[in-house]
Amino acid sequence: MRLAIATENGHVAQHFGRCPGFTVVDIENGKINSKNFIENPGYKAHQPGAVPMFLRNQNVDCVIAGGMGPNAVMNLQASGIKVIVGITGSIDETIEQFLNGSLKGGESLCEHGQHEHEGCKH
Repeated sequence: MRLAIATENGHVAQHFGRCPGFTVVDIENGKINSKNFIENPGYKAHQPGAVPMFLRNQNVDCVIAGGMGPNAVMNLQASGIKVIVGITGSIDETIEQFLNGSLKGGESLCEHGQHEHEGCKH
């Protein structure tokens, strides 16, 4: 299982497409095999559809983020990638919750049409 967690300053980023990067975690038999940070190619130049394609090419099985637009959700799911949104907290806490089965997704914290002052830069 390969996770990609939208990451900003050691915490789950609130916006999938505009996060600085992803913490990629490889899990085997319920244990962390590797954990690396990769830069988001869409961080400075947001291009709809580019980040889901990038993660698909990284062989990601599941993406975790605070918020994600509906097109990104559809693109990831169409590629067979599980999406968990509505997550907050540190990367390490999120990984631990994922591993022990207690990570509960919620509503996306980012919806198209929100204004920048409301926490989303769409």
